[in-house]
Amino acid sequence: MTTPRTSSETQQDAAEPEFYFADVYLFVSDYLSPTVRRRINGSSATWCPKWWEHPEAGARLSALWLAWEHLRHDPALGMSTWWLHHADPHLRVLMDPDLGPFAACSPRDGHTAYPFDPLPVDERPA
Repeated sequence: MTTPRTSSETQQDAAEPEFYFADVYLFVSDYLSPTVRRRINGSSATWCPKWWEHPEAGARLSALWLAWEHLRHDPALGMSTWWLHHADPHLRVLMDPDLGPFAACSPRDGHTAYPFDPLPVDERPA
C-alpha cells in the first residue's frame, strides 16, 4: 500500500522539470556536437574541445540547453524558435574566431588556458 502524497510533495514534483539531457555536458556532447556540423578552421569559425573551461561558453551553452529543454515540448514551433532565437545567435558568438570566447583556442590544437583577462571593473563607489 502506498502512502498518500502531501500537497507540498505534489507541488515540488510539478515544479521540478523533467530533462531529456541530465546536464549541459550531455546536451553538448550528445546533441549539439553531432548536430552542428560547421567548418571550424580557426579563421571563419572556431571551437574549443574543452568548452567547459570557458565561463562565457559554459553560461551560453547552459542557456541553450535549458531553452532547448523548455522548447522541445512545443511540437509546432519549439525547435524553430530554439534554432532562430537561441542557437544561431549564441553559436555565432561562441564560434567567432576573433571576438568569441574560443578565439585563442583551436579545434585541432585544443584549449588555451586563460587567454584573455576578465572585463575590467572599477571599485564600487562608497
